[in-house]
Amino acid sequence: MTETTLSSYVKEPLVFAQENFSNQAELFEQVAQKALDLSWVRDDFLERIRKREETFPTGIQLMNFGAAIPHTDAECVLEEFVAVITLQEPVVFYSMEDNSTQVKAQIVFVLGLNQPHAQLEMLQSLMGLLQNETVLSELLLATTENELISTIKKNQL
Repeated sequence: MTETTLSSYVKEPLVFAQENFSNQAELFEQVAQKALDLSWVRDDFLERIRKREETFPTGIQLMNFGAAIPHTDAECVLEEFVAVITLQEPVVFYSMEDNSTQVKAQIVFVLGLNQPHAQLEMLQSLMGLLQNETVLSELLLATTENELISTIKKNQL
């Protein structure tokens, strides 16, 4: 079994640095449309990721930041990816621990994985990353897609 590292799934077209989205729906639309244009997802990806986020929110409140790890069913993903989005203004997600609590996410990882075991490994790997304030700050300070990708690769995430 190959190791599930973030850098092996992060692909340039789905990395967005210092973006501005007015809400979660807009963020999902942009990622889903880009993934669809690349033929990486089926056309039901957007609807499924929205529904899953409503039912099982993925917001995580960290010490100084908010993050979110939205994902959806494996069968609507054709080519695996992890979209990384850093935001100039936080986007509201709801907490995975308490779905009535809002989390203002500044970094979002959209998982497009089609192997169930990979999804669990990726979630564990991302939880590790989210507990590393130093790397997280570096990611949030990156101003370009290339900087974001090189920070991920440099830290062997």
